[in-house]
Amino acid sequence: MGTADSMTTTVTTTVPATVPPSQQTFLAFDYGLKRTGVAVGNRLMRSATPQGTIAAEGDARFELIAKRIKEWQPDALVIGVPTHPDGGEHENTLRARKFGRQLRGRFGLNVYEVDERYTTTEAHSYGAKDADAAAAAIILEQFLRSLP
Repeated sequence: MGTADSMTTTVTTTVPATVPPSQQTFLAFDYGLKRTGVAVGNRLMRSATPQGTIAAEGDARFELIAKRIKEWQPDALVIGVPTHPDGGEHENTLRARKFGRQLRGRFGLNVYEVDERYTTTEAHSYGAKDADAAAAAIILEQFLRSLP
């Protein structure tokens, strides 16, 4: 799977009223306790490409994320935030938001949240070999499509 641009998704996006036009390139994360999917995309093409999965926890995870940020030089970051089907929060919602705060604090970049319900399931339904990275691409494309 090269990109997720042909996928139809049920993900909803929570985007601030304005994402500055100067923010063109984004790195997205599908956060998990043991694995975090990564994707990169840009505003102009409104598409995202999976960039593999980081299989690490704690500081090791952030060291690998720092390498991705250095490689891609994103203007901002996007994270998937899971919720219950009715939109209610659960333990992983809080973990993902904490992850977002940690990213913001460590790297000094804006972090945007996207409701990522069912993205991994959707990635599996498309036959993704790396479902976490494919889910990150789905999350990022939904975000990019929401931008003016």
